[in-house]
Amino acid sequence: MIRALLLGIYYALMIPIVAIIGFPWTFVSGRVDRLYQMAMAVTFSGMRLIGVEVDVIGREKFDPNGTYIYMCNHVSNLDPPIVVPSIPKRTSVMVKKELFRIPLLSKAMLLASFVPVDRANRDAAIASIESAVSVLKEGVNITIFPEGTRSPDGKLLPFKKGPFHLAFESKAPIVPMTIYGTEKLMSKGSMKIKGGRATLVFHSPILPADYENRDELMAAVRAQIADGLPAELR
Repeated sequence: MIRALLLGIYYALMIPIVAIIGFPWTFVSGRVDRLYQMAMAVTFSGMRLIGVEVDVIGREKFDPNGTYIYMCNHVSNLDPPIVVPSIPKRTSVMVKKELFRIPLLSKAMLLASFVPVDRANRDAAIASIESAVSVLKEGVNITIFPEGTRSPDGKLLPFKKGPFHLAFESKAPIVPMTIYGTEKLMSKGSMKIKGGRATLVFHSPILPADYENRDELMAAVRAQIADGLPAELR
């Protein structure tokens, strides 16, 4: 619990500082890049502060200046603050709409072109995909956890179909990602964080145009993500 408390205090102190410095620059310049870079630096440094080390593998497999849909498995609450800052260039994230109710956080997410998702409302879900397509057309990446929730034991869960509908609509290449180790550092349902090492693997891009339908594309992405996992988690 000490690490979780330390991380919460650190973020509570740093987020207002980032906002005070970054928001005026963003409003004056009309650009969110500096605010985003500051936020990612604070987010990732929080992981280092609590003793979480990350091995990143495979970033040489794709053009870091390209625009992609990044898809990653999800095993812990530690995944987003590791995955998102590790992605080259700015990325949007499809996040639960409830997070947009937090005043300062919602403003930052809107500036960063994050896309709210309401899975209980079909029309809203379709609107989210349309918003995500627009973000990709602006040259901003999208990051998605296609399982839709955290795995309780680190093993892959079934994938949601929405992200693959987005891939076909946008025609954007997918970069599959595999994360593991975080399930041991902070398991689902626990507030306890352990220090230790996690691994994040970037795989080669997959082109939606190479597949006839959504199910084939989903199977290809799932196979790559699974291939990066230890045998016992596949």
